[in-house]
Amino acid sequence: MDIQIGDLVIRKSHGGDIVFKVTDIFVDDTQQTHCVLKGLHLRLMADSPIDDLEPIEAEHLRNEIVRMETMHNNTLRQVLVRRSREREQIELKRSEATKKFTYFDLPGRVLHLDGDEEYLKMCLKTYNQLNLQAEGRWVEENKQADVIINLLEEIRPDILVFTGHDALIGNGKKDINDINNYRNSKHFVAAVKKARLVEPSRDELVIFAGACQSHFEAILSAGANFASSPNRIFIHAYDPVFIAEKVAFTPINRIVDVSDAITASVTGVDGVGGLETRGTFRLGMPKTPIK
Repeated sequence: MDIQIGDLVIRKSHGGDIVFKVTDIFVDDTQQTHCVLKGLHLRLMADSPIDDLEPIEAEHLRNEIVRMETMHNNTLRQVLVRRSREREQIELKRSEATKKFTYFDLPGRVLHLDGDEEYLKMCLKTYNQLNLQAEGRWVEENKQADVIINLLEEIRPDILVFTGHDALIGNGKKDINDINNYRNSKHFVAAVKKARLVEPSRDELVIFAGACQSHFEAILSAGANFASSPNRIFIHAYDPVFIAEKVAFTPINRIVDVSDAITASVTGVDGVGGLETRGTFRLGMPKTPIK
């Protein structure tokens, strides 16, 4: 079968449920050819015998892209509508004495470490669409713990994201409590622990960590505020962004409604969970007039 690195494929044994990109091809000890796969829109890494793969048809790819872009745009629209309502509530509560002044917004700043360069670019574009200040670094999952202390000292973010790809690995029934049964969860745990050496408070540094099927409980126990994946399902590439946005635009004198934050994600409660956390949004005044 003529499948090359970079091809978009589906797995026949799984009914073609997920579109993957082939990132590597190797021959195992039994001389069977396998492909390493990453989800096109899901934060999932997998490998598969090459015989189980087939290239996707153009119409299938077109439909998948339209479906995912529609989901993304709908979520963006919902976020912006929510923000508009929240700003209206703020204006209603202003006293007559302060209405002559113009406020400016100071949402929390984000540092996003991603093990996937393509996903990082997608996420940074979305942060920009959401008017969020975000620094991004492409760092492989197993190296994120090594670089995070220096990055925190350099950038001083309010919100920190560790993500990339993950998966439950091995054949047959898997013990989901054993972190060694996950592709990258132990690396996310290590990175969160390193970050907490710099800032122990969950309110001073809000952390999201994880990817598809990640060990949710272990990541939260390490010190994260939000993590994936409670039901070990696949999460969407943009889930960390929408969680970060909710925290960034919740006022500092309010607790982020956990259910609201989770439902703001693309995947929802099965894919993302977390703890009560203080928001990082501040209003300032007066706004300097532009001359």
